[in-house]
Amino acid sequence: MSIVVEKITKLYGNQTALKDVSFSVKKGEIVGFLGPNGAGKSTMMKILTAYIEASNGQAKVNEFDVITQKKQVQQSIGYLPEHNPLYLELYVKEYLKFTANIYKTDKSRIDEVIAETGLTPEVHKKIGQLSKGYRQRVGLAAALIHNPDVLILDEPTTGLDPNQLVDIRQLIKKLGQTKTVFLSTHIMQEVEAICDRVIIINRGEIVADKYLSELNKDQDQIVIVEFDFRVEDEFLKRMPHVIKVINTHDFTYEITFDTKKDMRSHVFDFAHDNNLKILQLNQKNTNLESLFRELTAN
Repeated sequence: MSIVVEKITKLYGNQTALKDVSFSVKKGEIVGFLGPNGAGKSTMMKILTAYIEASNGQAKVNEFDVITQKKQVQQSIGYLPEHNPLYLELYVKEYLKFTANIYKTDKSRIDEVIAETGLTPEVHKKIGQLSKGYRQRVGLAAALIHNPDVLILDEPTTGLDPNQLVDIRQLIKKLGQTKTVFLSTHIMQEVEAICDRVIIINRGEIVADKYLSELNKDQDQIVIVEFDFRVEDEFLKRMPHVIKVINTHDFTYEITFDTKKDMRSHVFDFAHDNNLKILQLNQKNTNLESLFRELTAN
């Protein structure tokens, strides 16, 4: 197991942030840690990165104990905190060289992570000159510099505009092909776009642990697509198996199909054939949405 958490409790004075939290994450999984604001997500992340200690319980990352083997834990993970701390006066490559020195990593990794995270066009700029999306890429590059087996990402897309959000989601999905990824979020679409599995936390307690494939069973197939300009609903209904089209916001549409076959490739082909640019393309899990609302309503 990449991550094992057993009966973790965290108290801040008289306030209970986490209560008897237990779960595990297998190697190669992308797991979304989903919950409303204040549910305990960031506290759990800080415990897993050995930044703070739990009041009770045990946790291991890459088989290292987060209390007795802090240094080994921190050497074996890549961490992107919610508020990404960066030295804004440093150039991108200068900052990554500084990070590589901390981990005593070969300098050849700098160019590798720059390419891997799509930073090449911005590499000669100071970090303070970058957009928030590119600053997130710098944070991810720094988390990857020592080639860790596990990535722990705390609210990785907070504050990004739609284009930046799509880019970062695609990047995380790509990284998940070779690494275990554990990411916290309060956004259900984030889980749907990136994750294999979701763990839902509410008021410091785990209330659900499900694979998305399990939640996808017996529900209408709804594809969320965002174009670069407005499209008429009737135009989208020309695609096969379409039973309903809803324009939810600006250039974003929910398209319902009456087939279990994954229709995202057909939406992509339809857009390409009609000279439409797709800004995002995801499946909507109505079962996940219902489950989240039911378990976090109070």
